[in-house]
Amino acid sequence: MTTVPLLVEAKGLTKTFRARQSLFGRRRDILAVRDVDLSVGGQEAVGVVGESGCGKSTLGRLLLHLLAPTAGTVRFDGQDLAALGSDQRRRLRRRMQLIFQDPFGSLDPRRTVGNQIADGMLIHGLATDAQAREAVGDLLEQVGLEPTHATRLPHEFSGGQRQRIAVARALATQPDFIVADEPVSALDVSIQAQVVNLLADLRQRLGLSLLFISHDLHVVRHLCDRVAVMYLGRVVETGPAAALFEAPAHPYTQALLAATPSLARRRDTGRPPLSGDLPSPSDPPSGCSFRTRCPHANSDCAAAVPPLEPWASDGHRVACWRAAEIA
Repeated sequence: MTTVPLLVEAKGLTKTFRARQSLFGRRRDILAVRDVDLSVGGQEAVGVVGESGCGKSTLGRLLLHLLAPTAGTVRFDGQDLAALGSDQRRRLRRRMQLIFQDPFGSLDPRRTVGNQIADGMLIHGLATDAQAREAVGDLLEQVGLEPTHATRLPHEFSGGQRQRIAVARALATQPDFIVADEPVSALDVSIQAQVVNLLADLRQRLGLSLLFISHDLHVVRHLCDRVAVMYLGRVVETGPAAALFEAPAHPYTQALLAATPSLARRRDTGRPPLSGDLPSPSDPPSGCSFRTRCPHANSDCAAAVPPLEPWASDGHRVACWRAAEIA
């Protein structure tokens, strides 16, 4: 297995949100992300998948230090983000960008898209006003739009075009690392493939590292080199995309793949479908958090949290006490 130099590395990353006290005097904190180890190499695309509410978006914002972790560290290019001063972090932030899920909500409806794309360049002192205007035209062309579109307002574009504008804005500061937070989930199916292919092309041409957050397993398999599966704030399985999709080891990953629609005929895998709802992050189950929905759970699963341990020599890791028995 080829070793990829690390650009982003999280260790023991945890985020707890303080909940308001209820009328009955009880207050349970929300454990959004719990003890996550995750890395993204240079020019690597890592997918993060899981159900809504599992902590995917919170994890992405922690990696960008848009949220301060409750515990753990995030290193970007070897530097601990929490240890940096505000000026140092601001200079480093140019190299990290975020693409939001809702392309319309992330754009100011009162300003032209050209001005919004230019903001990053001007704020970080990367260009003069004249240089920024020229660069905006180039960026719009890179994402498949016309330079003349720079003078239009966001409402004059379709959803797919607005997401292309959001991609152009993210590229404006010449980043090394982009977190794409479900960037195609708000788009029509016919447009999703175009935006995904655009991200794949830009990643290759510009040498970007990408954290791609999604619940669409087909898209993640197409775009990403590695995948991390999250459940209730924890990473329960991670590994190379091809290996993880072909031979998932964790019951949760198996259930997600079994529930994924496909036009191809497949034989019955015998894997039980996923049932029940995600437990509350303010009151997670003891031991393995998936045990309340797992058909293979026993008393051992309630006793302790399973560690994320090596499953194969290619970097495939799984957190399940019974993985070897049910594989």
